[in-house]
Amino acid sequence: MGALTDAKVRNARAAEKSYKLTDGEQLYLHVSTAGGRTWRMNYQYGRNAQGKPIQKTLTIGSYPAISLKDAREARDVAKTLLAKGNEPKPVDLFQRAAPVADTRPTFGAIGREWHELQKGRWSKVHTKDVLDNLETEVFAQIGHLPIEDITAPMVLKLLQGIAGRGAVETAHRTRQRISAIFVYALATGRGIADPAASLSIALPKKPKAKPQPAITKLDDLRQLLINCEAERCRAPTKLALRLIALTAVRPNELHGARWAEFEGLDGKEPLWRIPARRMKGDKDRKAEIEGDHLVPLSPQAVAVIQAMMPLTGDLDLVFPTDRHPHKPMSENTLRALLIRAGYFQRHVPHGFRSAFSTIMNERVERQWRESGHTGASPDRAIIDLMLAHIPQGTSESEGAYNRAAYMARRRELACEWANILLADMWPPQVHIGQPIRWAATGPGRPGR
Repeated sequence: MGALTDAKVRNARAAEKSYKLTDGEQLYLHVSTAGGRTWRMNYQYGRNAQGKPIQKTLTIGSYPAISLKDAREARDVAKTLLAKGNEPKPVDLFQRAAPVADTRPTFGAIGREWHELQKGRWSKVHTKDVLDNLETEVFAQIGHLPIEDITAPMVLKLLQGIAGRGAVETAHRTRQRISAIFVYALATGRGIADPAASLSIALPKKPKAKPQPAITKLDDLRQLLINCEAERCRAPTKLALRLIALTAVRPNELHGARWAEFEGLDGKEPLWRIPARRMKGDKDRKAEIEGDHLVPLSPQAVAVIQAMMPLTGDLDLVFPTDRHPHKPMSENTLRALLIRAGYFQRHVPHGFRSAFSTIMNERVERQWRESGHTGASPDRAIIDLMLAHIPQGTSESEGAYNRAAYMARRRELACEWANILLADMWPPQVHIGQPIRWAATGPGRPGR
């Protein structure tokens, strides 16, 4: 019988007994009584105990899934393997097709796209912090997965790993970012759910934020200023501490103070206009039109600024470092002065905001009640404005109005605060030209 043809194979039908159609070179088509057609190949491999070759049969596969041409090619592969001393197996006979590429969008790709979209709203520092968090904590574990394959247990395991090392606050922030990415995927038609939405209940509770240590009793705060100004250090450091105590601005707002920001120092309404770009908040807040923070200055605050004029008035910055006049004072300078004066973990530069808020709110409430009024004093909201606290939900136009509102009363409160804080204290000019270090020999620091 000659070689098989496609027609012969196609027309092979079941019979009472199974039979085979030979193609040649050990390849044949086995036809079962049920009509099944299977390509097989006889071959010899190995020897038995008597030293005779062992006859074996290799099942190549079924027809028509495997055509005559495919079967012959498989036979040739088998014969090549045998020639090299290897026993052929069905899995070795055909070149396996490369797996179909999964083109579904991954969590990492959508996450980076979401991050790029948010950059316009955030500061550069916050933008970097968010991406570092995602790259390190999230993308490294699930970034390569198709976003629709990610489940709540996967995300929870990731978050529990973060919380397990004690970074509970980071775990909650990470969950919020993961959830935001899933919501973005849903909005853009590439997601099916947000498995991170409700996972906060499965995480440890967020630790309560520790308040900044602060002295909030007036007599103790006055003594703090006395003790700090008795230390020997550069005059600008002492003057900076007095100015932050008088104005209750944030430390970074004081460090970056520029001479161009002060207005009307010789007039009746001196003002410190801190540009919006230097204020706390996202890019929207920093770019806000009329978003400058207006700080009415008491005469005592003006005296501090005027005392600084002979020292740095020819520079851009009011409080530069002593080595680099174009760089602002280090954030550790005032903290170091407080520590030297004995206030380690008792008061920090940011604590003057808490002190101002606590003391002045108690004062205005007491005055409000003594004048026969009931309810909360309206000055409480004005004190919040003086601290640049804008209530959440306030619109841009309302925010701009609030930042400029009640200026006359804010100036009164600023003067009242300065009067009770610095009553009977020496003028700031006394610190100019004083020694900045204790002598190597002779009397030591007072009380040391």
